[in-house]
Amino acid sequence: MVVPVLFTAVLVAGCSSDGQPQDELMVTDNPVAATAARSPAPTVAPAGTVVPLAKPVTAMVADGKTRTLAVATGADLRLYDLDALDKAPREVTLPGPTDSLTLAADGGPLLAAVPSGVVRLDLPTGTPKEATVDGTPSAAAAYQGGTLVAVRQGKGVAVLDGDAVKRVISGGLLSADQVYSTGPGAVVLDRLRNAVFQVDVNQGKIGQGLRAGQGATNGVVDRYGRVLVTDTRGGALLAFSIDPLLMRQRYPVPGSPYAIAYDGARDLAWVTLTATNEVVAYSVGGEEPVERHRFPTVAQPDAVAVDPVSGRVVVASGDGGGVQVVQP
Repeated sequence: MVVPVLFTAVLVAGCSSDGQPQDELMVTDNPVAATAARSPAPTVAPAGTVVPLAKPVTAMVADGKTRTLAVATGADLRLYDLDALDKAPREVTLPGPTDSLTLAADGGPLLAAVPSGVVRLDLPTGTPKEATVDGTPSAAAAYQGGTLVAVRQGKGVAVLDGDAVKRVISGGLLSADQVYSTGPGAVVLDRLRNAVFQVDVNQGKIGQGLRAGQGATNGVVDRYGRVLVTDTRGGALLAFSIDPLLMRQRYPVPGSPYAIAYDGARDLAWVTLTATNEVVAYSVGGEEPVERHRFPTVAQPDAVAVDPVSGRVVVASGDGGGVQVVQP
């Protein structure tokens, strides 16, 4: 059953005269961002099939329209045919390493955040075009015809119109690690503060914030406009509504949940457990998540994607263990 949500009060981010946040979300003077748990050596063979890939995967996403699986290993990007993963992929070299790949829309373009900016790649060709953004971009999301970019060192969210930065929205953040667009709204995840914050793009300000467990790492938007977040340290799957900003669900997920992908056609959230080398699918359309599938994975399952057409789940190793494909 869902663990009761005892704290849903929304707090407004504020800063002291030295620019450091000063509010109830600040619980330590030396925050440390949560990361994936180090996986043990696998004791069970991975389910499905495994495509060899010796390099550690840092990000992955699947596009159902162009039948493309994009797999990043640092600055190297491989574009596989989703229907023929055994074939050699197209290879693209990015201007820098990335640990964030997102789709601007079905069919692309693909957005890759690199230290110097955001690269837009046409699908399925992989033709790249870079927009320069200062402050170490960490993630990007399409938003109402433009692009939002989480700027980690800049502690804010850059708003792009085409390739031009219109403004950078900041205030109250220690780090801007991921950004999510729900259509009308936007949210930024601050891993150092273990919190999610509303982003008011029209007003150009960081809005209300909520604690995101004990150590949130990744998230995805579902078809209900909620942001589903993995609380890696706390061992939970969190669900936040955006307007108003409330934690709607906190469901226990043992095993250090880390990477997450969402299958909107089947209402499944696929979550990797790096402490146990597993991937679990939860049905998230009801009052509480319900486990539907559980499979053993490759070692260090740091990335996950789902084919929205077939429902196949793809898990990639952050330890050079390859790319695993499972048909539930």
